[in-house]
Amino acid sequence: MTDETEPTATESPTSTAADPTATATEEKEKGEEQAKKPAKLTQSVEFRDVGPCKKHIKVTVERRDIDVRIEEKFTELAVESTVPVPGFRPGKAPRKIIERRFHKDVADQVKAEVLLASLEQLTTEHDISPLTTPNIDPAKLEIPKEGPFIYEFEVEVRPQFELPDYKGLKLKRPVRQITDADVAKEERRLLEPYGQVMPKPAAPGGSEPVVDIGDYLVADLSTRDGDRVLGEIKEMRFRVEPRVAFKDGVASKFGEQVKGAKVGEVRTVDISFTDRVADQSLKGRIIQARLDIKDIKIVQLPEITHELMHEFGVHNIEQFRELLRVVLEKRLEYQQRQSAREQVMSLISAASSWDLPRDMLMREARTALGRRVMEMRSSGIADDEIAARQRTLERDSLQSTALALKEHFVLQKIADVEKLEVTDDDINDEIERLAEQHDEPPRRLRAQLEREGMMDALAADLIERKALDLVLSTAQYEDVPMTTPEDESPAAVDQQAISGEMKDPTIEAPKAEATPEAPKS
Repeated sequence: MTDETEPTATESPTSTAADPTATATEEKEKGEEQAKKPAKLTQSVEFRDVGPCKKHIKVTVERRDIDVRIEEKFTELAVESTVPVPGFRPGKAPRKIIERRFHKDVADQVKAEVLLASLEQLTTEHDISPLTTPNIDPAKLEIPKEGPFIYEFEVEVRPQFELPDYKGLKLKRPVRQITDADVAKEERRLLEPYGQVMPKPAAPGGSEPVVDIGDYLVADLSTRDGDRVLGEIKEMRFRVEPRVAFKDGVASKFGEQVKGAKVGEVRTVDISFTDRVADQSLKGRIIQARLDIKDIKIVQLPEITHELMHEFGVHNIEQFRELLRVVLEKRLEYQQRQSAREQVMSLISAASSWDLPRDMLMREARTALGRRVMEMRSSGIADDEIAARQRTLERDSLQSTALALKEHFVLQKIADVEKLEVTDDDINDEIERLAEQHDEPPRRLRAQLEREGMMDALAADLIERKALDLVLSTAQYEDVPMTTPEDESPAAVDQQAISGEMKDPTIEAPKAEATPEAPKS
């Protein structure tokens, strides 16, 4: 048996040496490929900070590297040129005539090759992590007849900061018990669109009905700044929640300020205006609005039928309530994760701080909001809730963007340190999970994400999630009672509190038309 197995043991080296010609050919091809690769450039690089996350870079490429490439190009033209030179057969034209005739073409080719090679070498040799394409116009660059090739540009780069120890952090985890009352409240919220709106009946004892959380109001809203009328909404209809979000502002104490009101009463509500408000002098200010209560209504819930339960993908009320409990638990997990994320960012930011340029914030505002939307979608937040939460994020869009970008840079750096990556399989799995969650085909959801430009946001959310999962997996938690969550979704009013065309805060206004920022109240 031993004699039979010995040849097998030496079979691998024998087969490797069986075709020395093939090995020699491979080595020759590798050598030729290496020979074809241009030599590494000799260049010096100067960096200068010209603003937050922005560098001015000056690159000097030594002349000998330019001359070598120019010489190679003219040699190829002289020997192999198929471009006719009048009076000479192909490949027979004198070198000086070729140089004079093709000088500009060769210089442009060498410039393009050297510039590309120089930028690639710059990226690999220096840790600059550019966020945007360098503002270089090759048409304005020229290869000098003598001396080095010098070019300069400015580029936005990732902020430079040191990561503190992000493992083993001590975090507080807000906890609360999902009660039957919570389930009943969520059940009512989801069933109300199928119910019938009717006047609110009198209170016990025959007294007039008063406004309470969950009621529906019909009211006139008028906003003023001194004697100036800013906007009026007649017969506004909306649900009463602790917070109400207009298209251009958020009434954070709405429920508290209208609770207990009767028909015919006038209440004053405070509205904090977002960066999207039509009158930019009101941006960030709090304006008191007059609310005239015209009617108070409630919703009579629909009869629970088998057909109605099918609308939610279940067969009976018990399954429906179990589904609601799962939804509420997911929402609680999202709130706990957001709380942990804020604590992690606070601890890391305390160790290092940096400023972000305004133009970057304006440019990245939509992207940052897109990442937050993807995060909410992946946590099972309903689309109508996401739309309402977006308005609170828009209350100060640039500040929200700055926070989101800092979180992104920190988590991205953790991902780089830990060598975390997002694969195509990760993206496909997430799309399938979201599609199942929203009960639609994965192909249709992918098309929608691509159409809305959300694929990059999805990938960014996944890499941030991996980095955050790693940090949270090593954290030490202290459970604390959860207070009434400020993150609770507000009631959305599909109207503006201030008349006029809303502004896009991500577009810089012309300087001649810029409005001085008003003092904040």
